[in-house]
Amino acid sequence: MRIQENTLQQAAIRTLNHHRHDWMNDLQILYGYIQLGKPNKSVECVERIKERIALDSRIAKLGIPSLVFYIQSFRTNRSSLELEVQVEEGLQLEDKLNPEAGDELTSVIMQTIRAYQYNGLAPQGETRKLRLGFFQDGGDILISFEGEGEHGNPELLKGQIYNIVQGKIMKAEQFKPSRAYVELRLPLEM
Repeated sequence: MRIQENTLQQAAIRTLNHHRHDWMNDLQILYGYIQLGKPNKSVECVERIKERIALDSRIAKLGIPSLVFYIQSFRTNRSSLELEVQVEEGLQLEDKLNPEAGDELTSVIMQTIRAYQYNGLAPQGETRKLRLGFFQDGGDILISFEGEGEHGNPELLKGQIYNIVQGKIMKAEQFKPSRAYVELRLPLEM
């Protein structure tokens, strides 16, 4: 147990250091624009910072600690996959799911991201994008995954995702064969 706790603490420290480094970069860019007397660029930079803060806040408000930590720490993992996250304003899952369902949701999301990550590896030095979206659709939660760029064999990816959700609290639906796109539907009437 102590080893797991230590590993988790090290991951948290890496994540905090990575975020601190990102904030310092943003502040240095903003400071440079201010020094150069470029008010338009300064305003654009502040707007980007505000958007990132708002997104971080929406991610945190999802309320499932394991999911929030996974998403927030994903950038610290060396990966050829860049995760772009969208969260519908006001969406909170903590009060909609019990802890076991929250952990299962996190596990399914992690495994699905891993399936995208390893299905059609990017050429060395290149990064692919995966858009991960969280939305409310009536009484259900909709989680969308949309890969950008080459994601290998779409049929293999589809099969992997069906295997991931089999017997789980959600189901996979709406595959778009021409693109690496899938939606997971989580009914909240459980």
